Amino acid sequence: QVQLVESGGGLVQAGGSLRLSCVASGRTFSSYVMGWFRQAPGKEREFVATINPSGSTTYSADSVKDRFAISRDNDKNTVYLQMFSLKPEDTAVYYCAADSRGSRFFRVVVTTTTFYDSWGQGTQVTVSS
Repeated sequence: QVQLVESGGGLVQAGGSLRLSCVASGRTFSSYVMGWFRQAPGKEREFVATINPSGSTTYSADSVKDRFAISRDNDKNTVYLQMFSLKPEDTAVYYCAADSRGSRFFRVVVTTTTFYDSWGQGTQVTVSS
């Protein structure tokens, strides 16, 4: 498994922006599928965005598609989630996830929690109205 450490969460007003970062351990970060998920109080963990190992393909949830962008820097072992136009309903703990097994990047599976074999501890994002 991979060690993942998220950062960048915080309190922001509606309409504001944040950038989350996730640093991964391991020498083969460039082979990992990376994803972001979130979990609001009393709700199940839900998919936000994912990116393939090279960074050439991304998928995002419909609820964030026009506002959030996932990217990665394989030289820094880091994946990012840039969030714009934040809304109160974006309030949640945001988790970074990795698949280090070299799995194929199919949309139907990379958007599910069960695809990933490593998870970070999460970072809180709170959006005030």
